[in-house]
Amino acid sequence: MKKLVLVVVFFSSIASFGQTYIKGNALTALILMPNFGVETSIGKKTTFQFDILAFPWKSINGKPRQFYTFTNEVRYHFNEKYNGFYAGGNAGMSKFNFQKWNYLDLGKYQKGFGYFFGATIGYEKKWNDKFIIDYFVGGGWHQGFYHGYELSTGIRSDHATNWNKSGEWLPFRGGIMISYKLD
Repeated sequence: MKKLVLVVVFFSSIASFGQTYIKGNALTALILMPNFGVETSIGKKTTFQFDILAFPWKSINGKPRQFYTFTNEVRYHFNEKYNGFYAGGNAGMSKFNFQKWNYLDLGKYQKGFGYFFGATIGYEKKWNDKFIIDYFVGGGWHQGFYHGYELSTGIRSDHATNWNKSGEWLPFRGGIMISYKLD
């Protein structure tokens, strides 16, 4: 209950600022990956965006594919806010139960969490007074902490005492956000 109250207070306080948009990623929705966010003005040419990207399905063809990312991003708009090119810096967290790309043929998967830092470039185009379209792509450094498991048995397969660690440069953001202005 406390978490729900905190979330309501957080989103209510964001909505109380001028020029706040709620957003949904049309591109990731096509592949059943919900990506929702909130972007609000924090300065003359700067905005703050918080978004959540999820792939909540436990597996595809028997292989783990579940993950969640939580991203905080500050954006600098080169012209006016919410209309034109921007660049952003982001930081966030991830939680996953996933088979990494280099384990696809090994019958193993990883379960853990991570943090990331990165950058985004994008272009926002006003559609009308209430809607904007945000085209964006980004990536950066992801540091993961995980346990490795056998796909067939679910038994832990790694030899790490605590956590395995893995860091990669990855493209981890992108899409077309449809944004609606709150009054």
